[in-house]
Parts: sequence; C-alpha cells; structure tokens
Amino acid sequence: MIEVEHLTKAFKDKKKTITAVNDVSFSIQKGEVVGLLGENGAGKTTMLRMIATVLHPSCGSILIDGIDILKDPMKIKRKIGVLFGSETGLYERLTARENLLYFAKLYGINNHEAKGKVEQLSVRFGMKEYLDRRVAGFSKGMRQKVAIARTLIHDPEVILFDEPTTGLDITSANMFRQLIHELRTEGKTIIFSSHIMEEVKLLCESVIMIHKGELVYHGKLRDLYAEEKSEDLNDIFMSRLVEGA
Repeated sequence: MIEVEHLTKAFKDKKKTITAVNDVSFSIQKGEVVGLLGENGAGKTTMLRMIATVLHPSCGSILIDGIDILKDPMKIKRKIGVLFGSETGLYERLTARENLLYFAKLYGINNHEAKGKVEQLSVRFGMKEYLDRRVAGFSKGMRQKVAIARTLIHDPEVILFDEPTTGLDITSANMFRQLIHELRTEGKTIIFSSHIMEEVKLLCESVIMIHKGELVYHGKLRDLYAEEKSEDLNDIFMSRLVEGA
C-alpha cells in the first residue's frame, strides 16, 4: 500500500545543509496501523509531510497504492487524509459545518452528499451541539474533533496523524483511540506519530522508529518484543536510540 524507498529530505540553512530524513526505506500493508516513534527533531513530521505530498523529497520515492506521489499528487491527495498536530487547518470565522462543507467541496463531493457526510460525522464525534458555531470560540478538544472530521470527510484510504492526542483531555484522547480501532475495522491504512508509548502499544501492530533522520527499526511489535525479550516499549525505544546513535 505504502512503499518508501531511500527517502531523503535535506534543507539548506544559510551555508549548511540539514538532513532531516536520511535514506529511509519501509513498506506498509493495506489496513495496517503503524506507530511512528522518534524524539523531537527526529524527522517524523518531515516524513509524514512528504508522504502527504506537502514536501518534495530531495531523493528517493514514495508510492501509495502503486502511484508515485510526484507523478500524480492530486490523485494521492484524494486517497489520503492528514492531520498535523495542532495545525487543524480550520477557518476560525466559519462554523464547524461551514468548514466541513468547504473541505468536502475541495475534494469534489457534491452538496447533497457533503451535507449527509457532515451529519454523519457530527453524530459520530458528538459535535451536533456546536456544529453551527464559529470555530474561533472552540476548545482544543472541540477543534480536534472538527479537524478529525475534516480529515475523514472524503473517506480516505490512508490516514496520517501527527501527534493527534497532544494537549487533549482524557475524554477526547479516548475518543481518538476508539476512532483508530473503528478505522482499522474499516480497512484504513494509518500512520500516526506519538510520544505516548502505551497508546502505541494499544493501537499499533507495527512501529517505525527513527533517530536523527535515520531508520532504526521497522517491523511488527510482537517481533520487536521477541528480539528484546521485553514488552517495555519505552525502554526498548530508548535502547534503540542509543544503538542508532
């Protein structure tokens, strides 16, 4: 479903070049839920932005469902849904409903279908009571629910979440975790980055660990536990980072 080969991204900063992602390769099967782990600055967000076609790789390739993201980025955009951390992508002067209808239109969904999708998502995420209020006055949890609904409005096959539960209260974070379980049963392919190891253990079948832009592990969690003779993912993660360094 997702094939990443020798992916590299370098940024020029005045007289020096900073390599955020360095020669990373992995593949993810359809319907897999994969946790992306790495310390701050490891290259997680840069990698997700390249998969989402927001950034162009310096070299290497990314194929989604056999389609090269550089050759047909518009087709890829229709296949993926993206939520980058606190960047909800919502327009504050619009209501939640208006935001969702606007993004549905961007994906080419007709008005009748879009209205139905908005109603379904508002029920699914418990947004009915504030669906017609302006986003400007929303709490973080309310914004995040609308942003997740925006991510799913076009029923994407691949979903990318970057630190989706950071700053959320317990109720909102639990709602998100339940959502991942539901999306898995629907056959969605999901990559999400998180610093919460228990969350990754609970939700993911596989993990990708990166350190200073380089891949230090990719595989099934059960295989990782067998290799390390431990199921303490936090200790395993720190150990792998030391090895990667």
